[in-house]
Amino acid sequence: QVHLVESGGGLVQPGGSLRLSCKASGINFKLYTMAWYRQAPGKQREPVATITTSSSTTYAESVKDRFVISRDNVRRTVSLQMNSLEIEDTAVYYCNVNYSGRPYWGRGTQVTVSS
Repeated sequence: QVHLVESGGGLVQPGGSLRLSCKASGINFKLYTMAWYRQAPGKQREPVATITTSSSTTYAESVKDRFVISRDNVRRTVSLQMNSLEIEDTAVYYCNVNYSGRPYWGRGTQVTVSS
C-alpha cells in the first residue's frame, strides 16, 4: 500500500531550475528517511539526495551547492529544488523510501536539460 507519486519534471535549458515533488501515502511519513535517485540512459540508478526524520541532508557530490532537498511532514511530501541545471543532470528522477526492509519507488519523472 506504499505509494509514491512524483511531479514537476520537464524540459529546461542549461542554467535553469526545476522543483520536483513527491507525495507519499501508506506510511507514517514523519518516521522515515526519504530520498531522490536518478537514472540517466546507460547508467546505474544513483542517489541524489536524502533527508532524515530530523531534516538532516546528504547530497551527491555532483549536485552539492546546486540542489536542495526538503520535506513537509504535514503534507507528506519531499521536494527537490534543482538550480543551475546542467546537461549531465538529464535523467529520470525517482522518489524513494525504505519501508519494512525493502525499497519503494515512484514511477519516476523525466528531467531533460537541453538547449
